[in-house]
Amino acid sequence: MANSAFSFGDLSGPSAAANSLSSHFSADPEIWSNLKQAIATSSGFQRWQLEGKTDENLDALSLDHRVQRYLRETLETLAY
Repeated sequence: MANSAFSFGDLSGPSAAANSLSSHFSADPEIWSNLKQAIATSSGFQRWQLEGKTDENLDALSLDHRVQRYLRETLETLAY
């Protein structure tokens, strides 16, 4: 997998994976923008936002940060 365009490399956990995804796609803003929009329109993300509406901090976050938080929390849940 040495020639792979995308590799998680040495990750210490789900949060590191989400951070790796974010930093990888921030190098290509168009890819991240398209991925972010696709995630934001998904039913899972919409449900996650509705469940988190009691979290006042969630409303204050930009879409970029909400998507990153959603990915991090999803990966952490899947890790269990």
